[in-house]
Amino acid sequence: MVIEFLTFGIESGELKEWLAVDERTWTTFLARQDGFVSKQTWTGRDAPGVVHAVITWRDEAGWKSIPAADLRAVDASMGTWLRTPTCRTFDVIDDPGRP
Repeated sequence: MVIEFLTFGIESGELKEWLAVDERTWTTFLARQDGFVSKQTWTGRDAPGVVHAVITWRDEAGWKSIPAADLRAVDASMGTWLRTPTCRTFDVIDDPGRP
């Protein structure tokens, strides 16, 4: 499995609405993609303006097979709520909860 780890800067007063828009656009879109496993959204107690989207993919091939035009369209649907994240990639090397 592969983790797509996105970090966004979101003002604390905008967090609730940004999360709602992200859920109905990006999360809904991702859930229909081949290889998508799950998505969690985290914020650190020590950094309330920083939000992490932790997206789990079965493999990198599924993640990277999404057409760029589709990604741009979903970004556009975020409207004024679009924030450009930084992205890190992690490989899952141990998952005791997985059969």
